[in-house]
Amino acid sequence: MNPEKDFAPLTPNIVRALNDKLYEKRKVAALEIEKLVREFVAQNNTVQIKHVIQTLSQEFALSQHPHSRKGGLIGLAACSIALGKDSGLYLKELIEPVLTCFNDADSRLRYYACEALYNIVKVARGAVLPHFNVLFDGLSKLAADPDPNVKSGSELLDRLLKILVLESVPDINLLDYLPEILDGLFQILGDNGKEIRKMCEVVLGEFLKEIKKNPSSVKFAEMANILVIHCQTTDDLIQLTAMCWMREFIQLAGRVMLPYSSGILTAVLPCLAYDDRKKSIKEVANVCNQSLMKLVTPEDDEPDEPKPVVQRQAEPNPEDSLAKQQGTASGGPDGSCDSSFSSSISVFTPASTDRAPVTLHLDGIVQVLNCHLSDMAIGMMTRIAVLKWLYHLYIKTPRKMFRHTDSLFPILLQTLSDESDEVILKDLEVLAEIASSPAGQTDDAGPLDGPDLRVSHSELQVPTPGRTNLLNTSGTKGLECSPSTPTMNSYFYKFMINLLKRFSSERKLLEVRGAFIIRQLCLLLNAENIFHSMADILLREEDLKFASTMVHTLNTILLTSTELFQLRNQLKDLKTLESQNLFCCLYRSWCHNPVTTVSLCFLTQNYRHAYDLIQKFGDLEVTVDFLTEVDKLVQLIECPIFTYLRLQLLDVKNNPYLIKALYGLLMLLPQSSAFQLLSHRLQCVPNPELLQTEDSPQAAPKSQKADSPSIDYAELLQHFEKVQKKHLEVRHQRSGRGDHLDRRVVL
Repeated sequence: MNPEKDFAPLTPNIVRALNDKLYEKRKVAALEIEKLVREFVAQNNTVQIKHVIQTLSQEFALSQHPHSRKGGLIGLAACSIALGKDSGLYLKELIEPVLTCFNDADSRLRYYACEALYNIVKVARGAVLPHFNVLFDGLSKLAADPDPNVKSGSELLDRLLKILVLESVPDINLLDYLPEILDGLFQILGDNGKEIRKMCEVVLGEFLKEIKKNPSSVKFAEMANILVIHCQTTDDLIQLTAMCWMREFIQLAGRVMLPYSSGILTAVLPCLAYDDRKKSIKEVANVCNQSLMKLVTPEDDEPDEPKPVVQRQAEPNPEDSLAKQQGTASGGPDGSCDSSFSSSISVFTPASTDRAPVTLHLDGIVQVLNCHLSDMAIGMMTRIAVLKWLYHLYIKTPRKMFRHTDSLFPILLQTLSDESDEVILKDLEVLAEIASSPAGQTDDAGPLDGPDLRVSHSELQVPTPGRTNLLNTSGTKGLECSPSTPTMNSYFYKFMINLLKRFSSERKLLEVRGAFIIRQLCLLLNAENIFHSMADILLREEDLKFASTMVHTLNTILLTSTELFQLRNQLKDLKTLESQNLFCCLYRSWCHNPVTTVSLCFLTQNYRHAYDLIQKFGDLEVTVDFLTEVDKLVQLIECPIFTYLRLQLLDVKNNPYLIKALYGLLMLLPQSSAFQLLSHRLQCVPNPELLQTEDSPQAAPKSQKADSPSIDYAELLQHFEKVQKKHLEVRHQRSGRGDHLDRRVVL
C-alpha cells in the first residue's frame, strides 16, 4: 500500500495499524476508527462517515494484500458499532465488501469476514431484512466450508439472523412466502454437501409442521405443481420429501388439489411399482393415490356445476405455474409419461372469488391413465392402480367418463393380454362396468370394433336398448334368440364382438386365458347375456376353425364351471320359453362343433335329438381331432356334472334314446381307454333288452321327456347339416379337394 497516499480522515497511525499482520494492532486501529466515527455521528457529518466506509472498503477490504483485507473487515465492523441504529443507512456499503471476502482463498480471512458480518447484523438488526437474499446466499456457501472455524462462524451468524432479524419483525408469517422459496429449498436439498442437505431437510420439516398447524393460511394451490415436479426427480431424498409433502397437501387441502390431479397422478403412479429399495417412497405414493381417489365424488358428474370450496386465495392456472418452475414436469423414472405431455394436462382457470369452484377435469386425468396403461414397460402395481382409477371414475362420474370410452376401449381390450392375473381381473371389472352401466345406454355407442373385424356392423344388427333381437330364424317356431334377462347397454354387444375378435387374432390368449376371462365375465355380468351374444356373433363368423374352437371353449365353460351352475339348471329342463329360446340360440352356433352340439343335447336332456345327430356323424369326415372330441365327451360324462344323466340309465324304459346315443358314441370310438370306459358304463344298464324301440304301444317312450312344441328339431337338424357341410367345404378347399363341392352353401 502506498504510504504517500492520503487516507484522511484516517490518521497515518490508524492506516499503519490496519495493515499490520498482528491482530492486536489491527484491533487497536478498529477502536480508533470507532471513536472517530462516533464523533462524526455526533456532528451529523454523513459525508465523512461515507468517506471512511468507502476508504475501508476500497483501499483495505478489497485490497490485494491479505493483512490489509483483514484490517478493512475489522474497520467496517467498528464503523457499524459506532453508527448504532444509524447503521441501517449505510448497510449496502458495509455488507457488500464483507460478502466478497466470503469467497477468499484464505480460511482465516473468511473467518474474519464472518466475524465482521456478525457484528454488523447484530447492530443493524431488522434493518438487514432487505438484504436477506444476499446474506442467505453467502451463508449457504459457508455452511459447507471445509474449515471448521469458518463453518462454526457461519452457524453463529445464521442463528443471529434467525433470532435477531426475524424477531425484529414479529408479524412475519413465512408461510405466506413459502410458494416463492419452496422450489429453491428442494433444489438445495439436492446439494452435494451432506450437511447442507441435512440442514435443508430440517428446514422443510419445520415448514411442514407449521403447515399442519395452520392449514387455513397455506397457499396449497400455488405449490402443487412445485411438488409435482420434485416428486418425479431421480434423487431419492428429494422425491421422498416431496411425496410426503404431497400426501399432507392432499389430506389437508382436500378438493383444492383436484384441478392438479393429472399432474399428481403423473408423479405418483410410477412410484407404485417401485421395489423394496424404494419402499418408503412407494408407501407414501400409495397413500397419496388413495387419498386423491377419495376426493372424487358423484357430484363431480354434474354438468357445469363445479362444487364450491371455501379457500383464502384463488388457485392459479396449474399450467402457468408449471411454466414458472424448472420447465415442464419431467417423466418419472419408471416409464411415466413424457414431459411435453405432463405440461399440458392440468388446465384450470378458477374464478377470482372467495368461494372458488373446484372442477374435476377428466380430460387430463384420463389422458394420464391412458398413457400409463399403454406403456408396456410400466410396472404391474401401477397398471392395477390405473385400472382401479378407471373403475372408480366410471362408478363416481359415469356420464362424463363415457365421453372417453371410445378412446379407452382399445387399450382396455389390449390389457386382457397382460401377464398378470390381477391386472386382467381389474381390467375385466372396468370392461364389465362399461358394458353394464346405465350411463352407456345410448342408441349408438360409437364404433369400437376395428376395421379388420370379420363380423362387421353390416353383418350384425347391433341391438338397441330395451330389446336384444339377436336371432330370429323363420324356421324356428315362434322363438326369437333374445335374452330373457334385462339387456346390457349399447357397449355390451360391441364388447363381445371385440373380445371374440381379440381371441381370434390372439389364439394363445384364447388357449391360456380364454376360459379364465369368460368365467370372470360371467360373475361380473349376466352369464345368459354373454352366451347369447357370443353364440349370435359366432353364428356369422367366417373363420370356421376359430368358430369351432371358440364353441368348444364356451361349451367346456358351460358344462364345467361353477359360475355357470344357474345357467345349466335353466337349460337342463327347458321348461320355460326363455330356456328354450336360449337352447336354440346356443344350438345354432354349437353346430360349428358336432361333439359339442351332442353335449348340449345331453345337458338339455334332448336325448332323441342327440341320437339323431350321432346318426349324422356317419356322413361327416372323421378326423383325429373329431375322435379326440368324442373321447373328451366320454370323459365328461363320467364327471359330476352329468350325474343325473348316469342315473337316468337306470330307467331304461323311459330313456331308450339316451342309451342308443351312448352306444352310438361307443361305435364311433376306436378300441381305446375311452371306449373301455363307456363300454363298462353301458354294461351297468339293468336290462338291455328293453332298448327295443319298434313302433309298438309297449315300446313307445311315453315317459321320455316330451319334445317342446316350440322347438322345430327337424329344422335344427337341417341347420346342423348345413353348417357341417360348410366346414367340410372349407377343409377341402385348404387341401385342394374342393372343386366338386357346392361352394354356394351358406349359413
